[in-house]
Amino acid sequence: MPQIRMLTDLTENDRQDASPQELPLVEIRGLKTHFHTHDGIVKAVEGVDLDIHANRTLCILGESGCGKSIMARSILRIVDTPGKIVEGSILYRPGDGRSVDLARMRAGSRDLRDIRGQDIAMIFQEPMSSLGPITKVGKQIVETILLHRKVSKSEAKEQAIELLDKVGIPRPSERFEAYPFELSGGMRQRVMIAMALSCQPRLLIADEPTTALDVTTQAQILDLIAELKDELQMAVLLITHDLGVVAEVAEDVAVMYMGKIVEKGDVFSIFENPLHPYTRALLNSVPKIGQAKQHRLPAIRGMVPHPLARPSGCAFRTRCDASIPGLCDVKEPSLERCGPAEVACFLKQEEVGGD
Repeated sequence: MPQIRMLTDLTENDRQDASPQELPLVEIRGLKTHFHTHDGIVKAVEGVDLDIHANRTLCILGESGCGKSIMARSILRIVDTPGKIVEGSILYRPGDGRSVDLARMRAGSRDLRDIRGQDIAMIFQEPMSSLGPITKVGKQIVETILLHRKVSKSEAKEQAIELLDKVGIPRPSERFEAYPFELSGGMRQRVMIAMALSCQPRLLIADEPTTALDVTTQAQILDLIAELKDELQMAVLLITHDLGVVAEVAEDVAVMYMGKIVEKGDVFSIFENPLHPYTRALLNSVPKIGQAKQHRLPAIRGMVPHPLARPSGCAFRTRCDASIPGLCDVKEPSLERCGPAEVACFLKQEEVGGD
């Protein structure tokens, strides 16, 4: 696979001269998504910078409630009220030399609806809540095709059956007439994948697509997504808290904590040399082959702070054993390059600066 230069490493002249393969398909800068509630402002996403490249899988890793799903929903502009994007840009490059800022488009506009589902598709965490319960699955796929493509109903039906076959559903013609409750969890998730791929999107967002599935079905779904990614040359944004899944499918990794990216880089750098204390703590909490039965897994002490009681300075300092008094509780670290990765941690930035 060709080496991809990070946009943060490119000068302004490099950006202008960069080939389409080097420029990100989606470039997120300073994204902030807040929820204005009666109790206060919940800063679900607070200044995220990310690059999503074609034919690469970027995994967003972090504990529940860190803002992974809200960040992904912000790309498609489907954040539920009272949430809204208050700052930042989401530049999408359709491939015709243009770039459009999804964050500035009106949520219900026709232009955004044309992109949503056609250019950028999403697989949600629980298919039973995403599929219409009283509508046959085939009809739901057909509706998606007819919405974005100029084909007849009979052609849409043929395409839907082909998609069901492509995602590994046996007897697709029969399953076309099935209701969601007649299918297993794995089958329903395959239907969701078929629906998401019905218009051959350039970016597929998968929000914990294997959470409720057994291990065998989980592996099949991940293999299917990887095969389709290579076949369609699309980008994949995979949201998960499962480190095994990340190690299996990711090429790039971004670690989130309380709405911010605290570390990002390629998967080998993150797993072989994690820099942020939070990333190290996540990796240390994974069972390893060969450990004694009585071995106690290290846990991250404390709890994720309440979103309305965000700590001053570094948000992770209240759970970090390496926290520096007078620094981590006063200033908030920004993402800085440290070798092949970027990390938001004063300790690691001081180590690099002292070399």
